[in-house]
Amino acid sequence: MVSPGGTLLLAAAGGSSLVLLYRVVFIGSRFPPSVLGGLADLLTWLWESASPDTQQRRHASPCRPLGTGGSSLPPLGQGLVHLIGNTPVIRIKSLSEQTGCEILAKAELLNPGGSVKDRVALEIVQEALAEGRLAPGGLVTEGTVGSTGVSLAMCAAAYGCRVFIAMPDDAAIEKAQMLQALGAEVQRCRPVSITHPDHFVNVARRRAEEQPNAVFADQFENAANYRAHLKTGREIWEQTGGRIDAFVSGAGTGGTIAGVSCCLKQLRPEVQVYLVDPPGSGLYNKVTRGVMYAAEEAEGKRLRHPFDTITEGIGINRITSNFARAQIDEAFKGTDQEAVEMAHYLLRNEGLFVGSSAAMNCVGAVKAARRLGPGHTIVTVLCDGGHRHLSKFHSPLYLQQHGLSPAASGAGLEFVG
Repeated sequence: MVSPGGTLLLAAAGGSSLVLLYRVVFIGSRFPPSVLGGLADLLTWLWESASPDTQQRRHASPCRPLGTGGSSLPPLGQGLVHLIGNTPVIRIKSLSEQTGCEILAKAELLNPGGSVKDRVALEIVQEALAEGRLAPGGLVTEGTVGSTGVSLAMCAAAYGCRVFIAMPDDAAIEKAQMLQALGAEVQRCRPVSITHPDHFVNVARRRAEEQPNAVFADQFENAANYRAHLKTGREIWEQTGGRIDAFVSGAGTGGTIAGVSCCLKQLRPEVQVYLVDPPGSGLYNKVTRGVMYAAEEAEGKRLRHPFDTITEGIGINRITSNFARAQIDEAFKGTDQEAVEMAHYLLRNEGLFVGSSAAMNCVGAVKAARRLGPGHTIVTVLCDGGHRHLSKFHSPLYLQQHGLSPAASGAGLEFVG
């Protein structure tokens, strides 16, 4: 501060909250108060900059206690691939309060491609390049309902490769539009059995076989999928400090639940792993009864173009090589209505806008919490955001046509059976 008589009083807080007082006396009125005020600011800044305590705080990570040394900030990244993975684990407050358990979610929707499939795509492309099965300028093909295709289109482009995607024509149209915007060649196929030559997966496989320098990503059977999620499991373990009682996930290719379960079980065998399975999938019965069966597959009930579930990305009627690696303790059955209600619940209570598989995973987390009882820590995965599901899962008209309009309100979980 500046006194009326031209005296400058400078107070600065030191490292131990000591107050240092400087008195500078200027003869007469040689310096006007405005100049002295600027000088006071300069001296304050110089003192704080020189303070050891201030320097320590400046260089410390916000999440690292002072005195541990070094910064936890990642080094300079090299393009897209360094944005994939290391997603945060978040606490879902409303679900935690309602169940008495800590419900945590791995926010995979924050990957650059918007989904958990970024990890798989990156692993597949990198392994193919490293093994010489693919070279820059080559083609990566895949059969997918969309998310893996988006991730492959981005990761392949990062390594100078092209992508061909075959997908069922009943998948949300915005997924095909996004793929085309990313430069992928897209072929939409009518839904048929996996044994049919025109199944979208078989169409993608043939395309890779027809030309040189091309690989079929084969996310269902390629063990790169499982290996990618061993890293996901390690991240979950480190982010929770090993304080985890259960992991819950749906399964499509099976890579997520396989990789994460194997990692967590190795680190702590007591961790319970739960599968949550949507309508039309046989995995629930396979886990609980040892028989691959879904009621929708019963004789006389199978439709030419079946509507088994509104949940995209999880649910299947065969055992993939990735799923076969999973270490699962128990399974829950989820319904389309539960998934729709959960998606609206998360938006209403948390501001989280999630896709159908993420919503079903959270349904499974609630069921696991009820099974285990209060006081446990349960982790699940937010696979992707809701922006890829606007024409179906988040379409009021579509939901009304299929009798799935949400009706619940507030923070209660009565809609979970």
